[in-house]
Amino acid sequence: MTRPIAFLLALALLCGCASTPKITSDYDDSADFARYRTFAFFDKLGTDEADYESLVSQTLKTAARRELEARGYAYSEVNPDVRLNFNGRLREKTEVSSAAPPPVYYGYRGRAYSGAYGYGSEVDTFTEGTVIVDMVDMQTNKLVWEGVARGRVTEESRERRAEVLDAAVKEIFAEYPFRAGGS
Repeated sequence: MTRPIAFLLALALLCGCASTPKITSDYDDSADFARYRTFAFFDKLGTDEADYESLVSQTLKTAARRELEARGYAYSEVNPDVRLNFNGRLREKTEVSSAAPPPVYYGYRGRAYSGAYGYGSEVDTFTEGTVIVDMVDMQTNKLVWEGVARGRVTEESRERRAEVLDAAVKEIFAEYPFRAGGS
């Protein structure tokens, strides 16, 4: 029960990313993407709560469906070529950066003095949120494509959850290099 709650919190917080999330994707170069024409979603998504479909899942499904249909794929629950799943995670990160030592100046009569204060290290602790879209070939039951959005999380735009998730899915699918039937 804590995994779905933590995931929903990660997604809600990802909505408040201070900057555009970093998008990455990868695919199985041995997969025959030209034969894929239909898609559906797994019955139980990684973003679902208990035994019901979450609002996050609904938002992700709507956005992914729009992106795939724009690429010529047809939605079909009956023997789809591929199925999609969504996952996410929330991770606390710490970055330490060292400041360069201040310059030393030599003044009158060779006396040294420092030109700056604040020498030391800077510690930045933040939350990183990740949303993952997986595409699985239903004939082989293997992952054939994965898109990932990863970004620094803030709390400033939680109420824009659906809008931000929709934009993240659009950016993820901008990395998807195929069209239905290889066209």
